[in-house]
Amino acid sequence: MATTEALSVIPASVLRNLSDKLYEKRKNAALELEGIVKQLAVAGDHDKVTAVIHLLTQEYTYSPQANHRKGGLIGLAAVTVGLTSEAAQHLEFEAFSRSHVLPGIIHFKFTKAKNRFHSWEVKAQWRKRWLLFSDSALQRKHLEQIVPPVLNSFSDQDSRVRYYACEALYNIAKVVRGDFIVFFNQIFDALCKLSADSDANVQSAAHLLDRLVKDIVTESDQFSIEEFIPLLRERMNVLNPYVRQFLVGWITVLDSVPDIDMLGFLPDFLDGLFNMLSDNSHEIRQQADSALSEFLQEIKNSPSVDYGRMAEILVQRAGSQDEFTRLTAVTWINEFVKLGGEQLVPYYADILGAILPCISDKEEKIRVVARETNEELRGIETDPAEGFDVGAILSIAQRQLSSEWEATRIEALHWMSTLLNRHRSEVLVFLNDILDSLLKALSDPSDEVVLLVLEVHACIAEDPQHFRQLVVFLIHNFQLDHSLLEKRGALIIRQLCFLLDAERVYRELSTILEGESDFDFASIMVQALNLILLTSSELSDLRDLLKQSLVNADGKNLFLSLYASWCHSPMAIISLCLLAQAYQHASSVIHSLVEEDINVKFLVQLDKLIHLLETPTFAYLRLQLLEPGRYIWLLKALYGLLMLLPQQSAAFKVLRTRLKTVPSYSFKEERFRRTSGIPYSQFNYGGGGSQISEDGDLNENLHDMHSGINFDLKLQQLQQIQKQHHLHSKSQTQSRFVSTSWMKEVQIAEESKRAASELNRPPSRSSGRGLGQLQL
Repeated sequence: MATTEALSVIPASVLRNLSDKLYEKRKNAALELEGIVKQLAVAGDHDKVTAVIHLLTQEYTYSPQANHRKGGLIGLAAVTVGLTSEAAQHLEFEAFSRSHVLPGIIHFKFTKAKNRFHSWEVKAQWRKRWLLFSDSALQRKHLEQIVPPVLNSFSDQDSRVRYYACEALYNIAKVVRGDFIVFFNQIFDALCKLSADSDANVQSAAHLLDRLVKDIVTESDQFSIEEFIPLLRERMNVLNPYVRQFLVGWITVLDSVPDIDMLGFLPDFLDGLFNMLSDNSHEIRQQADSALSEFLQEIKNSPSVDYGRMAEILVQRAGSQDEFTRLTAVTWINEFVKLGGEQLVPYYADILGAILPCISDKEEKIRVVARETNEELRGIETDPAEGFDVGAILSIAQRQLSSEWEATRIEALHWMSTLLNRHRSEVLVFLNDILDSLLKALSDPSDEVVLLVLEVHACIAEDPQHFRQLVVFLIHNFQLDHSLLEKRGALIIRQLCFLLDAERVYRELSTILEGESDFDFASIMVQALNLILLTSSELSDLRDLLKQSLVNADGKNLFLSLYASWCHSPMAIISLCLLAQAYQHASSVIHSLVEEDINVKFLVQLDKLIHLLETPTFAYLRLQLLEPGRYIWLLKALYGLLMLLPQQSAAFKVLRTRLKTVPSYSFKEERFRRTSGIPYSQFNYGGGGSQISEDGDLNENLHDMHSGINFDLKLQQLQQIQKQHHLHSKSQTQSRFVSTSWMKEVQIAEESKRAASELNRPPSRSSGRGLGQLQL
C-alpha cells in the first residue's frame, strides 16, 4: 500500500534515473525528488512522505543492485533536505539562497566540503531552523526512518556504496545538526569501523564526516557522555591503528569541551590509552602520550579525582613489557602517591608491588622514578586504623625477596625494617609467615642482602622469645644446609654479634648446641663458632672477657657457658683454654686425647690453631713465652701440641720455630725450683696472680680454689662427651661396613646365579665339539 502511494507521486522517470549507473542522472533525480517532498510537506501529506521514505528504503537501499542502493542513499538525503526546506518556509523563516543550501546538496562533493559551512553563524541558523522544525514528533519519526538505512549501508560490500553512505549521512547531519545526536552511538560505532576501511576513498569520506560529527557534538547540549562511555570503553581494546587514531581523536575532542567531564570517566578508558603507548605506530604512541599528559595535568589541577580505580590500572601497566608504557605508568604512580593522600592508602600494597620490580628496571629513567616513588611511599606514615594494611605490605615485601634483582630484594628488606620500626606489634603477628623467607634469604648471593636480612632478624630478636626462636631456626638451617654454614656462617654470626649482644648470642648458641644429638653437626658448628670467636673483630670484647675467666666472675660464667658445647670439639676446648689462659687445663686436655681423637679433622683444626697463635689475637700468649718459668703450663701445652703434629707439616715448623725463641735460662730456673722445693708462688715477678696460681702451682686443687672452676670435673665432662662421639663414629662405621658387606653379598649371590644358569644351559654343537676335543 505504501509503495503504491509513493509510486503515485513519483514519476517513473525519476525512479528509473535514481538507479541509473551514471551519477549525474541519479543527482538530477534526487533534485526532483527533493521538490516532490517539499510539495508533500507543504500540503501536510505526511503519509505520502512516509511512503516515499519506505519506498527508498525497501526498494533501493536494501536492493541487491549496487546502483539502486546508491540511488536510495542520495534519495534519502534529498528527502531530508526537502523536509527541512519546507519547514523553514512553513515557519516563515527567510529562506537561504541556493548557494547556502548546497546546490544539489545531495550531490555534495567531499573535495569541496572543507571550506563549506565554515561560518558558525550559518551553522547556528541552520541548527535553529531544524530545531523548530523538529518540534514535530512526526518529523522526528521521518528522521528515525531515514538514518538507520544509511547507517546500515556503512557495512555494504561495495566500497562505492559505503562512500555514498558517508556522503548521504554528511548531508543529513549538516541539515539536522543537533537532532542528529540521538543517533550518535550508532554513528560513532559505524565511523569507528569505517576509519579502518580497506578503501582509501571511503576512509577519506569517513574522516570528513567524522569532523562534522565532532563539530555537532561540541556545540550540542544534548550529547550524553554517560551513554557514550560504555561504547568507548568497549572499543578501546581494538588493535587496528586507524581505529586507535580515531578513538584518541575523539577522546581529545571531548576532553576539550568544558561541559563534558571526561576526567570523571577516565578510569573507563585509561587502560586503553596505556595500551596504545606500545603501538607500532610512532604517531599513535605520540597521540596517546599527549592525551595522557593532558589528563595528568588535569588531575594535578582537579580537587576531586578517583585515584583508586586508576591506581589499579597503573599497577598493571607498570609491569608491561614495553619500556615506554612502564615509564609512563611509573610516572603516573609517582604523581598519584604525591597527590592521592588517604584515597590511595588501601592501594599501597598494590602500588608497592608494582614499584619494587621497577627499581631494578634496565631503563635508567624508570629506575630513577621508581626509586623516588618508593621513597615517597615509605615516607608516608599511616595508621592501620586508617586502612593501612600491614599484612599486605609485608606480603609484597616477602614476595619480592625472591626477585632475581638484588636492588629489589634490598628495598623489600628496607620495607620490612620500616614496618618493624613503625608497626612492630602488627608485623610480629605475621612472623611465622615471613620467617621462612627471611631465613632462606640468608643464603642470598649478595652480601648486602644478607646483612640487611640480619638487621631484620636482629630487630625481630629484640624480644627474648623471638631471640631464641631466631637462634634455633638459624642452627636448624645450618644443619640442613652445610653450604650455608660454610659460605655464610661467619658473616651471619659476626653480624648478629654486632647487631645484638655478642655474649648473648654465643651463650644462646652454646646452650642449644649443648643438647644437640647430631654429634657430627655439633662438632662442625662448634669449630665454626670457635674460629669466629678467635678471629672476628666484632667479638674482641668477648675475647677480652674470656681472658679474665680465672679472675673475673663474668668471664668465668661465660667460660663455663661455652665449655659444655665446646666439648663437642677437643680442638675448640684447647683453643678456649688458651684464650682463657687456663693453660694447665689445656695441657691436661692435650694429654687426655686418645687415638680416636687424633684424626685428619683434628689435625686440620690444629693446623689452623697454630697459625692463629701467630696473629694479634694471641699476642699476649706469645709475650708470656718470654717468661716460661712463670707460664710453665703454657709451655707444656704448646710442646704437647707440637708432639701431636706431623714433623713434615708447615704448622710443626711454625710452632717449633716459635718455641725455639723461648729464653733458655728459664728452664734452669724451673729445674732449680723443682730440686729446691720452693713453691713457684714465691717467684712472683709482679702482677698476673692468676697465672701464678694456675701455671706455677703443681697442685691442681689449689688452682681450682683460685679460679673457682673445677677443672677436674670439666675434664671428665669433656671425656664423657668425646666418648659419646667415639661410639657414634663407630656406629656409623659399622653401619657403612654392614651396608657395604650386604651389597657385596648380594652381588656375589647374583653372580653365582648367573654362573649356575650358564652351567645348566644345553651346550651348542660348536661348544660340544670343542668339549670333545678338550677331553681327547
